[in-house]
Amino acid sequence: MRNLGILALVALVVYCLVDITRSDDDERAGVHPALWMVLVVLVPVLGSIIWLVVSRSRRSRRGQVGDGRPPSPDDDPDFLRRLSQQQRRRTAGPTADPGPTDPPPDPEP
Repeated sequence: MRNLGILALVALVVYCLVDITRSDDDERAGVHPALWMVLVVLVPVLGSIIWLVVSRSRRSRRGQVGDGRPPSPDDDPDFLRRLSQQQRRRTAGPTADPGPTDPPPDPEP
């Protein structure tokens, strides 16, 4: 049973170290990754818990995937709006107004 605890601790430390190396600057709260690694290795339980709390809170605050776009189309309000417009056009049939068109060019004097 004792070996299971040690194995779990080693797995937690390895997970945190890999997560630190793959994180971006915002998730690390501006701290250099080497300092996070030192904290996790020297104080494994407390360092790992601190890392997980800090990185997860920053990720949840951001609420989006790394490139700033929503994680899926159904979370994107612009996509949902366009989809709704397309559905209304299809159900309205060919008599529906196709939408705004370009105005005719001004006649030359």
